[in-house]
Amino acid sequence: MLRQRTIREAVHAIGIGVHSGEKVRMTLRPAGENTGIVFARNDVRGGSPIRACADNVSDTTLSTSLGRDGLQVATVEHLMSALWGIGIDNLIVELSAEEVPIMDGSAAPFIYLINTVGIVEQSALKQFIRIKREIEVTQGDAVAKLSPYEGFRAAYTFVADHPVYNRYPKIAELNFSNISYVDEVSRARSFGLVKELEHAQAINKCLGSSLENAVGIDDFAVVNEDGLRYQDEFVKHKLLDVIGDLYLLGKPILGAFDGYMSGHALNNKLARALLRCEDAWEYATYDSVEDVEAGEPILHPAAISV
Repeated sequence: MLRQRTIREAVHAIGIGVHSGEKVRMTLRPAGENTGIVFARNDVRGGSPIRACADNVSDTTLSTSLGRDGLQVATVEHLMSALWGIGIDNLIVELSAEEVPIMDGSAAPFIYLINTVGIVEQSALKQFIRIKREIEVTQGDAVAKLSPYEGFRAAYTFVADHPVYNRYPKIAELNFSNISYVDEVSRARSFGLVKELEHAQAINKCLGSSLENAVGIDDFAVVNEDGLRYQDEFVKHKLLDVIGDLYLLGKPILGAFDGYMSGHALNNKLARALLRCEDAWEYATYDSVEDVEAGEPILHPAAISV
């Protein structure tokens, strides 16, 4: 049987919040079976833990933030994406400030951090959310959709008319049955136009942004000295964000995602729409990875609480 996973022991990192610019200490701690991913603010006395779930999303301006009882944890999507990528079900994330550290702007440093202490399998069965029928949401021209599929496939179309963006692939479709998230997606970094940084900082966003944690783009080229990590790094980072946002459903999805111009707000709208439609999904456990790909689940009735 496929079982839940957590980390072997606590591990620490120090970084800055990309939007706040504040230094933050992050501690990842093992969590018991069926805990899920939980964030705790150590800088706030008596603060309630914040469960990583779609209904707790409080802000989607340039990142995904969670909020509960007046507390907020910002920029959770890269860490959530990393946890999905290496199959972590249960974890406590302690922070000394409001924002998860941005690290290098990708999910890879979080995976490296966890691999330094190792992953342990727990006794409880891993549950998946198996998509039974199509769910689609829109926002202007943007579209995000989930469809039935045995395994997980994600496709994204990045739309941006700019001389630099136009040189690189804008469409990616990845079947995670035969590609590695760690190798093919996790290293894709945040990116943005240098000329838009001033505006973002005027609304108190990207105060900690630099070429150490993002790909910078001027009118003619990528300005980072080492260039891109993948030829299609821009669109792959969009997929990295999607995966992190959808993992706020509380369990990994078995299905196909298709996105056209979707961002954090629409990704969360899709997750909430799915949870409202109980006939569109069901819980499932599996004996093995091969059973996942063959579509041979052990099914459980759908329920709203994830």
